[in-house]
Amino acid sequence: MDDVDRKILAELQDDGRLTVTELAARVRLSLSPCHRRLRELERSGAIRGYRAILNTQQVGLTFEALVFVTMRQEDRDTVADFEAAVADIPYVVQAQRLFGDPDFLLRIVSPDLPAFQRLYDEKLATLPGVMRLSSTLVMKHVVQERPLPL
Repeated sequence: MDDVDRKILAELQDDGRLTVTELAARVRLSLSPCHRRLRELERSGAIRGYRAILNTQQVGLTFEALVFVTMRQEDRDTVADFEAAVADIPYVVQAQRLFGDPDFLLRIVSPDLPAFQRLYDEKLATLPGVMRLSSTLVMKHVVQERPLPL
C-alpha cells in the first residue's frame, strides 16, 4: 500500500459515496488507474464494504449500554457458542473479546430502558458460559465513527 492508496482510503472514509470519477480527481489520478487501485483495495480486504451510518436517535434507538461479560467457562466450545449467540442478537452492535477481566465487551442499543431490560433478562443473562454481566449506560459520544488514521 502506497501513499496514493492511502489517499484513496482517506477520501472514501470521508465520503463513501464518491464516484470513481470524483475520487480520481481528488487523488489526482486518471480514471482507469484509480479504478484499478480501488478494485485492488476492495479485493485485498483493505476496504471491507460500504454502508450508511445511521443516527441512532433518528431511528428510535435512543438507549445505549456497554455490557461487560465475565465468563464462568472459557473452553473453546463455550467461547465459540457464546460468540455465535452474541452474533445473533441484532441489538448488539459491537462485541469484543478482551484480555483479562472482563472477558467480553458488548455495545448494545435499544429503544429504551424497558427494552434493554428485556434483552438483558431474556438473552444476555442466558448466554452460554456467562458468570457475570455488568452494565454501564452511555451518557454521550465524545468520539464516534472516526476515520482510521492513514
